[in-house]
Amino acid sequence: MLLLRFSTVLFYSVVLIQLFASQIDAQRSTSPWQTLSGDAPLVIARGGFSGLLPDSSLAAYSFAISTSVDGAVMWCDVQLTKDGAGICFPNLNLGNASNIQEFYPNRQKSYAVNGIPTQGWFTIDFSLRDLSNVYLTRGISSRSEKFDGQFAISTIQNVDTLTKPGGFWLNVQHDAFYSQHNLNMSNFLLSVSRTVTIKFISSPEVNFFRKITGRFGRNGPIFVFQFLRKEELEPTTNQTYGSILSNLTFVKTFASGILVPKSYILPLNDKQYLLPHTSLVQDAHKAGLEVYVSGFANDVDIAYNYSFDPVSEYLSFVDNGDFSVDGLLSDFPITASASVDCFSHIGRNAKKQVDFLVISKNGASGDYPGCTNLAYEKAIKDGADVIDCSVQMSSDGIPFCLSSIDLGSTTTIAQTPLRNRSTPVPEISSVGGIYTFSLTWAEIQSLTPAISNPFRNFLFSRNPNERNSGKLMSLSEFLNLAKNSTSLSGVLISVENAVYLREKQGLDVVKKVLDTLTEAGYNSGTSTTKVMIQSTNSSVLVDFKKRSQYETVYKIEEIISDIRDSAIEDIKKFANAVVIGKYSVFPFNDGFLSGQTKVVERLQKYQLPVYVELFRNEFVSQAYDFFADATVEINTFIFGAGINGTITEFPFTAARYKRNHCLVRNETPLYMSPVQPGGLLPFVNSQPIAPAEAPSMVFTDDDVTEPPLPPVIAKSPTSTPVTPSTNAQAPSGQTRLTLSFLLFVFCLSSTYVM
Repeated sequence: MLLLRFSTVLFYSVVLIQLFASQIDAQRSTSPWQTLSGDAPLVIARGGFSGLLPDSSLAAYSFAISTSVDGAVMWCDVQLTKDGAGICFPNLNLGNASNIQEFYPNRQKSYAVNGIPTQGWFTIDFSLRDLSNVYLTRGISSRSEKFDGQFAISTIQNVDTLTKPGGFWLNVQHDAFYSQHNLNMSNFLLSVSRTVTIKFISSPEVNFFRKITGRFGRNGPIFVFQFLRKEELEPTTNQTYGSILSNLTFVKTFASGILVPKSYILPLNDKQYLLPHTSLVQDAHKAGLEVYVSGFANDVDIAYNYSFDPVSEYLSFVDNGDFSVDGLLSDFPITASASVDCFSHIGRNAKKQVDFLVISKNGASGDYPGCTNLAYEKAIKDGADVIDCSVQMSSDGIPFCLSSIDLGSTTTIAQTPLRNRSTPVPEISSVGGIYTFSLTWAEIQSLTPAISNPFRNFLFSRNPNERNSGKLMSLSEFLNLAKNSTSLSGVLISVENAVYLREKQGLDVVKKVLDTLTEAGYNSGTSTTKVMIQSTNSSVLVDFKKRSQYETVYKIEEIISDIRDSAIEDIKKFANAVVIGKYSVFPFNDGFLSGQTKVVERLQKYQLPVYVELFRNEFVSQAYDFFADATVEINTFIFGAGINGTITEFPFTAARYKRNHCLVRNETPLYMSPVQPGGLLPFVNSQPIAPAEAPSMVFTDDDVTEPPLPPVIAKSPTSTPVTPSTNAQAPSGQTRLTLSFLLFVFCLSSTYVM
């Protein structure tokens, strides 16, 4: 009878398991997510919004809660003080992210941490009262110091009371260390769980889970085993984490999930390019383990494949067609939230939710050498509406596309025998250059292009594998490429140095551009591809207006704070649109936005569309207000300033933004809302903001008006060889909601005492 009962129970258990499994499978089949549960990946804010504000500060937690998707959890690295209080702090050593050395310079000690002698200020040597005057600082030196020393260290209970998170993820990094010093982490967690909602507990120590298993009720937190570097030893079993990874069934005996570095899933080669993904996520899901991933931060190096775009990186982990990880641990939860909720599961052909022009800058010049066939082809593929050609002239009168009239900054000419063509041209530059009009088109075609690296001083290199790829294109080839594209709406042709070329080189660039457009079938009024002619010189655009019906675009290269009506009226006579710089929209001061001008509003009042340049993905090109996220920057210019187009070296980022889900909702989530210009300035610390380099100008009609273009003067023939110059440059290859809730965030001030 007992055997029969056991068999019956076993039978029903198997049936129930099968029914439950079928329900899970059904949920997965209808869910767009390939997570273990079929739910959207979890956003985990590491120390709150620690990418901007000091890790584990009340302000960081409040900001993260306000800017994250519903259901996001707040990560707290739990440390125990000498008197057994649990604080949120990112490291066992208080010297790494606080100003404790200023208050206790003589209380530094050395302890063995996992067998490694470590010197610093350890939490076990300080009571909670001792820490009442210690303030948090940035933990990564490349981040802004302007928020250091404003926020006190907080207990878990205080964070819970004052910020009211939906739930905590408590990480216990050094349970064995605390046990050696007679502090019981397990007892603390059980005690705090009576008043604080703990959703997850993680640790890299196996014995910690052995001690705590069974001490929480059935509705207790989810246990997650944290993997460190594969070659590192797990301190309580003396196995490497790589060895433990090969035995996921063992991990399943004490944990419901694993937390792994990004490289466990998407490894990189030694050149920082992605290798094929591993099978870890699928293997863990088969073992019934959820997979959470650590290491996401917008302001650290990521694989070159992502073109410095953090959203692309997030999507590669949650929306790649093969798997979705179950959660993302991020220093910038605003970007993780937008990636999951706004940008997942949208295709390149998804409906546009907002209308503005995406105009390339020398093609996709962030990924390939600018103005090459590869840069233009990628710009078209990435969704640019308009591709651009900065027209230069060869000595034999061939117009072609190149970002600079100086070949030394855009090709490897300095490494060739042609470097002896360098010559001084004061009208163009105060230093010598190797100019396009000094070489024939055949000679120029023989040159190797070089990718631009505007931030090499920050050790940023663009796509090194392709730094010299592609070939330069004549204007005729560029126009034919654009005409054969079915997705482009237009081309933008930029003309500069027209006066010098006419007077000193005998080259009429305006006529050459018009003739080439006609030959390529872009006759005014007959081509389906719109042609825009851009210049910083009004005289050039006036000449084009007289000789064609193409649209003209006036570029104001100066940073301006305002523009007079009389100047706009003059511009209106010869231009159909205006290009201005980013800082003429949002003034920039010492890394922060300082406000917003009315330049866009004033130009649009006269029915002049406003295009803004230059948008780049590298976070060092952006104000801190944009959280090291190019998408936040684009969103603020489009919905915050209302511009009509972006000019960008990374067209894909802007084109993808136009299709995100969150733009058409009745209520825009805060992670897809424009930031408040100048909103951070009142909350920086007492360190002074550096003054602007020069006051921005007010643009007047005198700045617009120019004399007509001079006639073409034939160049005198010369047989004198050009003298080599020591100034030849080396190639530039490798060598309407706002985030006004910040006011609330920073009300949690440094005056708070635990």
